Amino acid sequence: MSKPKKKVFSKVKAVKANARERVGTPPSERVLPDPKQKLAASPKHKPTLADLLNSSGEDQ
Repeated sequence: MSKPKKKVFSKVKAVKANARERVGTPPSERVLPDPKQKLAASPKHKPTLADLLNSSGEDQ
């Protein structure tokens, strides 16, 4: 078996660990909706009266 690798001391990791102990973990990131994807999901035009009448008859 080989020897376990020595961990190298990192100042940045030490500072972050210290901050987490004092303040706590940062909140998880909130994903903002992509405006282009939102536009693609919604229709460009409202359905016409004829479309609404035709579609309502088929659903029932």
